[in-house]
Amino acid sequence: MTRVFSWNVNGVRAAATKGLLEFLQREQPDVLCLQETKAQVSQLGQDIVNPPGYRSYWASAERKGYSGVAVYSRSTPLSVDVMSRPRFDCEGRVLLLQYPAFVLITAYFPNSQDGGRRLDYKIDFATSIHRLCDRLVAEGRNLVLCGDYNIAHKPIDLEHPTANENNAGYLPEERAWMDGFIGAGYCDTFRLLHPEPRRYSWWSYRYGARQKNVGWRIDYHCVNRAIGHLVRDADIHHDVYGSDHCPISVALDL
Repeated sequence: MTRVFSWNVNGVRAAATKGLLEFLQREQPDVLCLQETKAQVSQLGQDIVNPPGYRSYWASAERKGYSGVAVYSRSTPLSVDVMSRPRFDCEGRVLLLQYPAFVLITAYFPNSQDGGRRLDYKIDFATSIHRLCDRLVAEGRNLVLCGDYNIAHKPIDLEHPTANENNAGYLPEERAWMDGFIGAGYCDTFRLLHPEPRRYSWWSYRYGARQKNVGWRIDYHCVNRAIGHLVRDADIHHDVYGSDHCPISVALDL
């Protein structure tokens, strides 16, 4: 069984003071993917870079204190790559790790921002991710695409869908991309097992949103359809604090 966790930590240095490393040691996942690390490796202590039992891999934004992804892995991947698209790699958006049984992609999708100011950039990024996944599947690889997609796909995936139809993360263009991606042969692993409402992975820091569970589900593990039947568990760990997001997990019989 392979257990992959994903967590937008909203700053890895801040998260490390709020229990990130204790969470890693307690859960002992095979892989923990982080998004929005907001740090260069040179800014981090060895406790964060080399926690016991794990190797870490980082893709940082050129702009300090912004974006970035990382992966903690118990086993050494066959290879580690970025997206090889400079306009996205400069923001530390993607890491791609090849393992014998599957390819893991951790991605921090851009926020389309108020008024859709970065919507074109986001859709270009999402389209590029889709093409990457299609290429890997065409090569005969199985894949897990995890991370903060910054998209609530369906009305069930946020507390107030009607009120948010013109807001970033629930724009028609974003939902249409997600429809196309799932329709093209990929599975939202959480929804394979959990049809129930009010399961969210992000809450605003304002208005006591987390305490009231006024949230959005914008963090995902998606897999190619051929291995959808190998999903044994998928969960949202809403009781784990340390960020405005909570960790999500999937267990695959790989």
